[in-house]
Amino acid sequence: MSFTEINLFGVYVAPISAMMLAAWLMLLVVHRLTARFGLLRLVWHPALFVFAVYVIALSSIILVAAL
Repeated sequence: MSFTEINLFGVYVAPISAMMLAAWLMLLVVHRLTARFGLLRLVWHPALFVFAVYVIALSSIILVAAL
């Protein structure tokens, strides 16, 4: 398992930054779907739910990248 820096226009960026961006993009899609179908009304604390989904998405991306 070796995470190396990403060269982004001459600036080296930590790989976790790219993974966080990918997780955030996934979260936007999931958030729009849950808001559209009214599923956010069914959870106790919507902001906490969205944060938990983000953490799950980020953890999944990191686990897949580590394989």
